Amino acid sequence: MTTIDRTPVVALVDDEPDLRAAASQLLKLHGFEVRPFADARSALPELTADFPGILITDVRMPGMSGLELMDAVRGRDADLPVLLLTGHGDIGMAVEAIRNGAWDFLSKPFDPEALVAAAVRAATARGLTLENRRLRALADEQQGETLIGDSLAIRRLRGMIPLLADAPLDLVIEGEVGTGREHFARLVHRAGRRARHRFLVIDCATVPVALVEREVFARNGPIDRAHRGTLFLDHLEAAGPELQNRLAHFAEKRALPLDGRDPHAVDVRIVAALEEGQRDRILPGLFHLLAGVPLRLPPLSERKEDIPMLFAHFAARAAERHRCAVPALADHAMRLAARPWPGNVLELEKAAERICLGLDDGAPSSGEPASLPERLDAFERATIIDAIAAADGEIAAAIQALKLPRKTFYYRVNRLGIDLRAIRRQTRP
Repeated sequence: MTTIDRTPVVALVDDEPDLRAAASQLLKLHGFEVRPFADARSALPELTADFPGILITDVRMPGMSGLELMDAVRGRDADLPVLLLTGHGDIGMAVEAIRNGAWDFLSKPFDPEALVAAAVRAATARGLTLENRRLRALADEQQGETLIGDSLAIRRLRGMIPLLADAPLDLVIEGEVGTGREHFARLVHRAGRRARHRFLVIDCATVPVALVEREVFARNGPIDRAHRGTLFLDHLEAAGPELQNRLAHFAEKRALPLDGRDPHAVDVRIVAALEEGQRDRILPGLFHLLAGVPLRLPPLSERKEDIPMLFAHFAARAAERHRCAVPALADHAMRLAARPWPGNVLELEKAAERICLGLDDGAPSSGEPASLPERLDAFERATIIDAIAAADGEIAAAIQALKLPRKTFYYRVNRLGIDLRAIRRQTRP
């Protein structure tokens, strides 16, 4: 018998005392917390938008019927699974109710194992829905801060932003590629008085030796234009010896030009990004001049507890940008946690976009490129989802836009495993 490893809740509504008692006992034996009700109206106050479980209700009851209860509940939360118990003569009505959003139905007298199996499936789906909402809420809550995560290291870094914002100190940020070094620097810049002025980036890996003096340190050059703002030195470890020497001179004097002729002060905070493990490529004098506060951004492999929240944030942005359904966050988050993430947060952001488009299933990659049939399936899946999103969830309009026969459309939807109900819920305004 299928069971689940948490304590799901069932609101059980039936006006027959014997059936209610028997079904309650059966569900309790399989790990459910059962909240029984003799009529629909007494159950309704319990079934709020954040109800943590599922609804099992008889269809025919005095006063408010089970179908009326379902309509009222789904008006509060369209994702709450409703399992209908019907008499033999109500099967046609139950089938129509499924078209209108009911989870499933069982005709009386029902098989006890069938009831438990249906309840387990519905409770599992409800758990994923509530977890998705929790992840999205956490991501939205941190949207304003934009340094998303709940790991100890990220909480510490997030707490340092207001402290560093107006501190008269330069920073060195160490971390692997894709951990968000420039992103963190911009957050510090935006949080303080320098936010009214430029955040200017110099990629030290791309500065030709011939341009070091003529452009980088010239009057009205990039460093000069960063006056009263922030100068971000990316890939400092890739800077040549001449550039490093010039940067050390400027960091000490804070004046241009460097040759001392008619110098003028430049008020700028310097934030340098350094790839982890490359500190020995920096001149010691330059490093100690800039490292007023040395910081380290951890790789994603050290903060895997942040993956669900980050994925929720990136997936929501990608879904809005591409007008497609937000994927099942909790389901994908478990798969994503198994990946090594050499590209860190940047790689996760791109993965979230591919998943939204149906081009990635979130599972760890085998390292082998997808076959041609797999690529065609991914393209077809994304095209169908995009068409439904563009039609605001109206399937008939999507079919017309795709110029497919109706039977062909549903054949491909089934073959590709596309959940039309989930997509319509996400795309309808």
